[in-house]
Amino acid sequence: MFSKACEYAIRASTYIALKSLEGTRVNFKEIAEKIDSPVAFTAKVLQQLTKSNIINSIKGPSGGFEIEKSKISKIKLNQIVFAIDGNKVYEGCGLGLKQCNAHKPCPVHDRFVQVRNDLRDMLENTSLYDLTIGLEDGLTFLRR
Repeated sequence: MFSKACEYAIRASTYIALKSLEGTRVNFKEIAEKIDSPVAFTAKVLQQLTKSNIINSIKGPSGGFEIEKSKISKIKLNQIVFAIDGNKVYEGCGLGLKQCNAHKPCPVHDRFVQVRNDLRDMLENTSLYDLTIGLEDGLTFLRR
């Protein structure tokens, strides 16, 4: 459903949020290792997240990536998805047909509309903080 870049962006943002809550900045190599992502690809994803003001990039010897603690509960997953994939997740046919629409639906059209609506609801109502809670408690993970 999400592009690979978007999957990595969600995982990276979650890891950075966790470390930021601990008062630590992290470098892109550590992030790549902890989320099981290629280093060069991770760097590009982090660049996009920085441009979208989701994460902060601090230069210098004590630099790295961080998210302001006060922003962690305000950043919603839909912001990360939009920064990487735009609105693609909310558009298009579930079977990939170009001519599918409400007037000429594919066999899964009506069900897929509901799935997309549920996905939109989840993305708009889930914050980075919500995701870090499971990591802190050991109930969720970011690596395979």
